[in-house]
Amino acid sequence: MDTITIWLEEMLGLNPDIQFDFLETILTIVLLWLIQRLLVSILNKVVKDIKYRYHWQKGISYLSFFIGLIIIGRIWLSGMQTLVTFLGLLSAGIAIALKDPLMNIAGWLYILARKPFDVGDRVEINNVAGDVIDIRFFQFSILEIGNWVNADQSTGRVLHIPNGMIFISILSNYTQGFQYIWNELEVLITFESNWRKTKKTLEKIVDEFIAPQSADIENSVRQISQPYMINPGTTTPIVYTSVETSGVLLTIRYLCNPRLRRSSSSTLWENILTAFAAAPDIELAYPTQRFYRHTDEKTVLWKNEGEG
Repeated sequence: MDTITIWLEEMLGLNPDIQFDFLETILTIVLLWLIQRLLVSILNKVVKDIKYRYHWQKGISYLSFFIGLIIIGRIWLSGMQTLVTFLGLLSAGIAIALKDPLMNIAGWLYILARKPFDVGDRVEINNVAGDVIDIRFFQFSILEIGNWVNADQSTGRVLHIPNGMIFISILSNYTQGFQYIWNELEVLITFESNWRKTKKTLEKIVDEFIAPQSADIENSVRQISQPYMINPGTTTPIVYTSVETSGVLLTIRYLCNPRLRRSSSSTLWENILTAFAAAPDIELAYPTQRFYRHTDEKTVLWKNEGEG
């Protein structure tokens, strides 16, 4: 034993007192861990209620930590005779044990200082989205949207998210800065339809729908271009043309309020259906089946198509 003590002193520069303190610290940690495991094992056998068992396990864990902190603190305080050293070790232990709560506090301070979002904003973080309804010391709460509900409407669930998530996840803010998002509607018509007329009809419908919001959209564009290096490009609606196997696809792209995405789509579709009903040369495409007779070989061929 003396040989090991001398070797450690020569190699690491640790005097025998420090070495003894290290040994006592390790034994204390091991002993407290064994006691904690024993108590948890007994608890799992005696307490059947999962909720109570969970809280008791947490209590035992916290109690073991603080007892170990006191014992180890007394070991090193008596060995070093310095309160500063003990407080340093205590701070390090607290920082390690309370890493997540401290990160949540740091996230709270970051939210207050930088304001990546505020109460009332619509945000998405860690693949969940919703409207911020509360910001607290350790967490913020959102009213969930999407999930099993279409078009970003509320599910009615309140989700509580730790503030520290803003440091490790991508945060999307729907409403801060630019108050609008791009939305798209896909309108599929048959190949026999007058697609040029259809495109002009769709352009007229969406232009009339956006007209009352044009001034507000332009104002929002000017505001976001000041704090950020953003070139928003065109803000007017546009209709794109492409061809699918089932017909001609016309895609309407327009700006809308994030909270009105579903209602705007509904209004546009009602106007589109009304306009198409009055145009006999425009038909929506849907899956159909056509048969062809080959007169020379007297055979019947068939195939599936998506034209109307």
